[in-house]
Amino acid sequence: MKTDLKKDLKPLYTASVKEAVLVTAPPLRYLMFNGFGDPDTNPEFQAGLEALYTLSYTLKFMLKGQGLDYVVPPLESLWWMLMADFDPDRRDEWRWTLMIPQPEQVTKDLLARAVAAAQKKKALPALERIRLEIYDAGQAAQILHVGPYNEVAASMERLHSFIRQKGYHFCGKHHEIYLSDPRRTPPEKLKTILRQGVTLETMK
Repeated sequence: MKTDLKKDLKPLYTASVKEAVLVTAPPLRYLMFNGFGDPDTNPEFQAGLEALYTLSYTLKFMLKGQGLDYVVPPLESLWWMLMADFDPDRRDEWRWTLMIPQPEQVTKDLLARAVAAAQKKKALPALERIRLEIYDAGQAAQILHVGPYNEVAASMERLHSFIRQKGYHFCGKHHEIYLSDPRRTPPEKLKTILRQGVTLETMK
């Protein structure tokens, strides 16, 4: 039977355009790639995407050979800025982490073998920068944005207003989950979950 993280953790992969909700995410294992700057102009962004997907599917077929079959989960990302709150308009100052969840059977040893196997098929320098890490999002608020990636500001403001109205404080980085394939979906129909970590404690 093929497992699907989107179904196993359905509340984390469904959201409403109209109203934000609170969720609690468990610690998950991710392949990660870090970079900075405007994703539309920094070639490392596309290089990181290609390396992440290449390794995710290489690992999928390696584990399928061991009897584990699963759907590769959607791409996610973390966004932040140094010494400032995340601003969707100051693209040159963005820092980002691209990441794809992995099953618990993916280990650092298996990742190293997958990198070696992928490099034999295609020279991708970014492969060496992919790391395996546990990310614990914990309690967060999320909302669905429908439309181009560069037009999330209004949806973010609705999300942030919800957080403030509920008496929570922001914690952690701006988090996005991409539910649509941009190669097959018109920009105006792209679905992206916007997530922000929250806490009842004042962050120092």
